[in-house]
Amino acid sequence: MTDCLFCKIISGQIPAVKVYEDDHVFAFLDIKPVNPGHTLVVPKKHFSDLLDADPDTLSKMIMAMQKMARAMVKALGLEAFNIGQNNGRIAGQLVDHLHFHLIPRAADDGLRHWPGKPYASDEEAETVAKKLRQHLNS
Repeated sequence: MTDCLFCKIISGQIPAVKVYEDDHVFAFLDIKPVNPGHTLVVPKKHFSDLLDADPDTLSKMIMAMQKMARAMVKALGLEAFNIGQNNGRIAGQLVDHLHFHLIPRAADDGLRHWPGKPYASDEEAETVAKKLRQHLNS
């Protein structure tokens, strides 16, 4: 994808501060980090989002994220981190290239978690779960 921002970063056409690279995964610092060390982890092969990616690529990405997270915890003296993935515009995906955010956390960093909304009833929860189960193999 020649118009893809992340493909251009991976190929070196656009500069980025690289954190990690192997044959399948490229990781670089986010230009607007939540906290210092906030890293974007992308597959070298272009996939538009999580649903577009193949299982082998996803597996390699998770293994690379675990390696980077261990390094991040040690290097930055962290107690915690978040891994996030925004899939689709409504969810906040700004670049149409699969990517995960590896975000260092501190107790007083100001980042808040999303508010939870309980199900109206046990029946509603079971109805939703049934719909999900029906489509797991489709």
